[in-house]
Amino acid sequence: MGESPSTPMPVPHTPLNLNQPTGDEVKTTTCYMCACRCGIRAHLKEGRVRYIDGNPHHPVNRGVICAKGSAGIMQHYSPARLRKPLLRVGERGERKFREIEWSEALELATSWLGDIRRRNPDELAFFTGRDQSQALTGWWAQQFGTVNYAAHGGFCSVNMAAAGMYTLGGSFWEFGEPDWELTKYLMLWGVAEDHDSNPIKLGLGKLKARGAKIVAINPVRSGYGAIADEWVAINPGTDGLLAGALIHELLHGDRVDLDYLVRYTNAHYLVIQDPGGAGDGLFARDAHGQALCAARVGEAKEDTPGEADGAPRWRIERADAADISPLIAGQYPLSDGRIAVPAFQLFAERFLSDDYAPDTVAGRCGVEADTIRRLARELAEVAFEQSIALPQRWTDAHGREHAQMTGRPVAMHAMRGISAHANGFHTCRTLHLLQMVLGAIDTPGSFRYQPPYPKPVPPANRPGKTRKENGTLDAGPLGYVHAPEDLLVDADGRPRRIDKAFSWEHPLAAHGMLQNVIANAWAGDPYRIDTLFLFMANMGWNSAMNTSQTRHMLADRDPTTGQYRIPHIIYADAYDSETVAFADLVLPDTTYLERYDCISLLDRPISDADSASDAIRRPVTRPDRDVRPFQDVLIELGTRLGLPGLLDSDGTARYPRGYAQYIVEHERAPGIGLLAGWRGGDGSKAGIGGPNPDQLERYIEHGCHWQHEIPAAARYYKMANRDYLAWAKSLGFVGSTDAIVLELYSETLQRFRLAAQGHGSTLPPSEHRERVARYFDPLPFWYASLVQEPPFAPAAAESPAQGDAAYPLSAITQRPMFMYHAWGSQNRWLRQIAARNVLYVHPSTAAANGVADEDWIWLASKRGRIRVQAKLHAATAPGTVWTWNAIGKRKGAWKLAADAPENHDGFLLNHLIGESLDTVAGETKYANADPVTGQAAWFDLRVRIERDLEPSQPGHRVDTLPARDEAREESE
Repeated sequence: MGESPSTPMPVPHTPLNLNQPTGDEVKTTTCYMCACRCGIRAHLKEGRVRYIDGNPHHPVNRGVICAKGSAGIMQHYSPARLRKPLLRVGERGERKFREIEWSEALELATSWLGDIRRRNPDELAFFTGRDQSQALTGWWAQQFGTVNYAAHGGFCSVNMAAAGMYTLGGSFWEFGEPDWELTKYLMLWGVAEDHDSNPIKLGLGKLKARGAKIVAINPVRSGYGAIADEWVAINPGTDGLLAGALIHELLHGDRVDLDYLVRYTNAHYLVIQDPGGAGDGLFARDAHGQALCAARVGEAKEDTPGEADGAPRWRIERADAADISPLIAGQYPLSDGRIAVPAFQLFAERFLSDDYAPDTVAGRCGVEADTIRRLARELAEVAFEQSIALPQRWTDAHGREHAQMTGRPVAMHAMRGISAHANGFHTCRTLHLLQMVLGAIDTPGSFRYQPPYPKPVPPANRPGKTRKENGTLDAGPLGYVHAPEDLLVDADGRPRRIDKAFSWEHPLAAHGMLQNVIANAWAGDPYRIDTLFLFMANMGWNSAMNTSQTRHMLADRDPTTGQYRIPHIIYADAYDSETVAFADLVLPDTTYLERYDCISLLDRPISDADSASDAIRRPVTRPDRDVRPFQDVLIELGTRLGLPGLLDSDGTARYPRGYAQYIVEHERAPGIGLLAGWRGGDGSKAGIGGPNPDQLERYIEHGCHWQHEIPAAARYYKMANRDYLAWAKSLGFVGSTDAIVLELYSETLQRFRLAAQGHGSTLPPSEHRERVARYFDPLPFWYASLVQEPPFAPAAAESPAQGDAAYPLSAITQRPMFMYHAWGSQNRWLRQIAARNVLYVHPSTAAANGVADEDWIWLASKRGRIRVQAKLHAATAPGTVWTWNAIGKRKGAWKLAADAPENHDGFLLNHLIGESLDTVAGETKYANADPVTGQAAWFDLRVRIERDLEPSQPGHRVDTLPARDEAREESE
């Protein structure tokens, strides 16, 4: 017999003390590693951060923490942290700087900015990145007097936010959420893994536990889609067409909540039909400006106007009158002889059209007609056969008492997959109308508002237009345009903002258009600026369209003067990003664990549907570098410049202790400050109250957050719930307890269309009129991306191949759960999960192009081509290719090693995406963006695959058109 194998010897190791504390102190604060703003606990030892976990008492995450959040310790101790102010001594892009003291940095910035403010404040373009204290930075821009301010939303999801605010006074994600407790059917439209990730994970867990159905509509099945009960592999940019087809089926099957529509929307409002007239498409109104409807008289059931047995069957009534029976179809003569029809009739005519029939749209969407019909049946079944009735009495805004709260347990959620397209505004409007016809907005089981929403439609705050005698703007630089008269255009209709937001080119650009600032400033279109001031916006790399050419623009000189086309660039960042290389002056920020921040209800709320919440960040440790919180720096710059809001009446600094003092003492209106909790001198007030000097201490004592629950009778039907509106008014969220009407039909959009037809005092220049008339339709509609469709041509029935022969594939990105923006993908812990990206391709697409798994290929667009590695992926829609976003890095940035995989294997699709369209109207070259809101159309990219002669030879390269040396820098 052979010798038996010996028993393995145990591997010796140092005994572990599993009861040893992680540190000697624990401090609560708020995470900054993505947009969730979860509560965290920082465990410290001798003042250094040793461990981060979730705060179990925080309303956002209730202790849950993700890979990003726990890796925040490596963000805090990143080698890429900037350590001291820097002044450029070489050429832009060379990364040649000398360290300077803060006194010199602030004196220099004050000198540049002071000259601008004395000369023309609009020569400053001040643009900030993700989640960057917009309640402060926007107010600071207002005090400076520049109209050229914007934030992150313009290249992220402004068309989705604007569509919601112009339709229902709220929006997906930060302004609303699915009813995680009661919904039975959830549709996720274009939702990746990053935004609001922990709350979504918690919610999805609840749905899976009780058997609710989850449907993921996305070209890619990853993350949340991977656990969905059904994946609908839609073609990019066709979500609005699919949603329209679902409406088509619901209308055909008479599966519509008409009672909900006439109670809470403007479906019954009478729309004037007077083609060519100044009132065409507007609501019929009485002498007091109140909208009118046709209401049934007596017991007659027919909707046809006229008389029965000599008695009138309908009469004209105020549309908001209580206890009427509005009619939603038919033609009705008005007292002035014009004809009007209910808005619902126009809506039904559009979506009952064959343009939205499942058999018509199936090929374009990539979704079978039978699947579309089945999805519509499932929505109707859950909404109407499985409705919910909560035994909760409530009173509506008209004084009518209700014994229960009836719910349609169908919920929808959407994100960048629908917003990063030029048709995203109308796509999102279509989704909201789909919710309306199901009666599924803020009812039990449906989409729910989060305080301080809903707001009036649209909200009252308009963008500032004029400067007061003291140089400040008359309002904040961002806001909501109500009519053509609110646009920021000159006497000839030309844009007044450098990014062309709030102009005839992009009228409802509520968040501005950060992605177009550099190209416009470089071209001097519409004018030159002096200083570009950027804060945590990596516009020299992954936040730029046409990245290689953008880098050229930042470093380009005017041949007539020899000076840089953008004379001064000030950049504030915590890390040595790609954009640092192009700055003239670098202001180093702290990490999020070293400063105060304010997560304000005036800015980016963290409320849930049952309560209002806000939070702070606070320093849990001191910087070990010569850096300062940017908010403090901004306040000091404003004080040095003598900006009115930053000085007391005697000319001394109003906030000498910096941002922490500003958070507590600043009031946007009497009693309304940045934080809603513990207001008033003794901290006893909520929402409205004077400053409380101990407010920050109260927040710290309560885990750095405040939460105020909505009364039980006020938690649903918030747009028309008397108790909710009174509660919201008491906290300063709304100014009136009047019902907020959901807008099935948008009179605001129709006013712009009328202006394009020559009506009104403010008219678009002739070259914009056809475009405005097409895209400002008061009812949503679907059109192809602007890079595909001929200008202004009808698009609903065009073939899938139209305009796509040369570039037949769609290219998009997704964000991985373990990374967020560029600052996360340099994190040493997160890099261990992925330090490079590949191009995912469906096997059928790969086979059609002769591509094998892991081949290196060229991906080409009209802008040029990039060399990338392909990876076969069956969970990708055929005809679509995609990759993870923000993995690829420029050599020399982020303190990565020269041979880091992010440098030689990681890549960006951004090189292939143009910031402008090829289409030119007159002398106008339009942005590659949603024509309504200016949202960057990242996901409208069309590409083709080109074989490489050596597919097994690794190496990423960039070859852009026209070829320049700097366009090939990534291959060096």
